Parts: sequence; C-alpha cells; structure tokens
Amino acid sequence: MSKSPRELGLYGHGMGEMSQHEEGQKALQSSEPAASRTLELSVVIPVFDEQDSIQAFIPKLIEFLAARGPDFEIIAVDDGSRDETLKVLKQLSMRYPDRLRVAHHLINRGNGASLRTGLRLARGDIAVTMDADGQHAPEDIPRLLELIPPYDLVVASRTEAYPGIWYRNLANGFYNRFASWLTRAEIKDLTSGFRAMRRSVVSHFLPLFPNGFSAPTTTTMAFLKAGYNVAFVPVHVGQRTHGQSKIRPWEDGARFLMVILRMIMLYDPLRIFLPLGLALFGLGLLSWAAGVLVAGRLVIPNSAILALSSSLMIWLLGLISDQIANSRVQYHGDESIVVFGPDGEEIPDLHDNLE
Repeated sequence: MSKSPRELGLYGHGMGEMSQHEEGQKALQSSEPAASRTLELSVVIPVFDEQDSIQAFIPKLIEFLAARGPDFEIIAVDDGSRDETLKVLKQLSMRYPDRLRVAHHLINRGNGASLRTGLRLARGDIAVTMDADGQHAPEDIPRLLELIPPYDLVVASRTEAYPGIWYRNLANGFYNRFASWLTRAEIKDLTSGFRAMRRSVVSHFLPLFPNGFSAPTTTTMAFLKAGYNVAFVPVHVGQRTHGQSKIRPWEDGARFLMVILRMIMLYDPLRIFLPLGLALFGLGLLSWAAGVLVAGRLVIPNSAILALSSSLMIWLLGLISDQIANSRVQYHGDESIVVFGPDGEEIPDLHDNLE
C-alpha cells in the first residue's frame, strides 16, 4: 500500500529538512529508476533507535560492496526513531551520496512496514534485507547472491552456534518445525531477517507484509507456497553490537504463529482443514463406540452426531477454501529450472527468458 506524504520522508545528499509534502513527493519520485539506471543490488535496512550501531555498520557495508564491484544502493529506513538515528543517517547519506538513500517514517510503524517501504523504493534486480544491529556480516552477501538464479529467495540461516537467548532459540526451532510440516518443505530458519530475493518476485507479496517482525516469516511462507524456489545458506550470526533487541517474545511470537497459519490458509487451506476434520471424525467414532458400550445396544449419542457432522462441515469448508485458493494464486516455481546444453554447460539466462 502506498504511504501518504505525511508518513514518508526521504533524504539524500545536499538535502536538509523539507516540508511534509515535499518529503512525500520526493520519496515517491525516488522509487522510480533515475535516468533509466539499472542496478544489480539493493540492500534494505530497517532502522529503529540504532544510532550507535549504524555509524560503524553502514560504512563497513558500503566499503565491502564497493570493493566487490556490483552496482548497488543501500536504502536505510528510519522507523520513527526516538534517538539520533535519523541525524546519523543523514550525515552518512552526505558522506556516501551515490550509495546511501535514507527514508524516514514520521511515526514508528514496525519492522515489516520499514521493509515494505525499502523494497518499494529499491531499484536493484536483487534485494537483500539485513538488520541494522551489526549481527549480519556483509561478507556473507556474495554467498546468497551466487544462488540467484536458479533460486528466487535465499535465506541466511542461523547455525546451532547462534548465541541467542535459549527461549528464543527454542521458539525458533518450534516455528521451523511447524512451518516445515505445514509447507511440506524443510525450513531451516523461518524468521531470519538476512535474506536475498528477486525484487520482481517479492514485489507481488508486499501487500501481505505485516507491520511487525513477521515480514521474514511472510516472505518465506509465501515464496514456498506460491511455488518459488527457496534455499537456505548457513551463516554465523554474532551478537548485537549495541542496544537491545526490539522483539517482544510473547507478543511477536503469537504474531509469528498467526502469520504461519495465515499463509497456509491463503495458499493451502486443506493442510489445516483436513487434519482438523480427521480429528473431529475420530472423536465422533470414539464417542459412538463409547455410547454403544455403555448402552449395550446400537445407539448414536448426541456428542457423536455433533462431532461427525462438524467434521463433515470442516471438510466441506476446506474443499471450498482450496478451490478459491487455487483459482486466484499463480504458481511460478515450475519455471525456475536449470537446463544444460549438448556440451553439458548450463544454458545462461534461461531462468529469465521463461518468465
């Protein structure tokens, strides 16, 4: 969804404070390629109260990418920070005028809203998202980029050595297993914020992004269930360099579960309706058998009738939901293939030509 001029500001080299209307107009204009310039890479960084972290992290990121050689841009989205984050970002944008673009939310809207803003403004063929707390190493970016194509989304998955809080690691393990069962695909890190993706693909899913910390979960589930190719690359993730995590375990954990269920209901509702209907059907049969044993004759208790009829209704709802989902979802993943020529070499650019 487009933001109003009062919700979005954009800063660049030589720009000071602008009026609210000018900020919005500049942001919308900057979301389009400048002078038909094509970029290879856009790095989107959501930022909230990270004045200390970004002073070292963003210059380090720019210097690494500049040495590597791709034509890139970095889009830092300040999400209504209460400290000096915006001031630091504007100073960095003047220091790196050709590399860093800064967007600003006038109010705190959430991590997902910041990612949505950054991806809307991005001009690169590939978009990389990273956290601003210094946990993600720029040196791992090439490992993600080299897998696109044939993959459409490459997630930097945290290893078992990740130094996170034990209960958060436990919760992440549960989310990974639960989402893997629902999607019928092995998901090694559902919630990692460090990932690379084809911007032309993720743009289709931006309306699904929640405002909170569930945007990575949304992209992983949406890419998988829409048939796109997803890969996981193990990386070392360090401790945050400054400040405290903004994730609220109970509130955001509940949102993660809701996003998982929402994505399954959107793309594969039978995955939920079918097991639920089977469970109720089993309870109905047990209730029927118990009623026969107690009465000593063939009888159908009311509880059995209720459970069996409920299971039938749930199955019917699941079938209707599945028909609706299949009628409006386009699946693209089968086109993401690798074909080899007679000489055994991969045919270049086939992935893009098939689309």
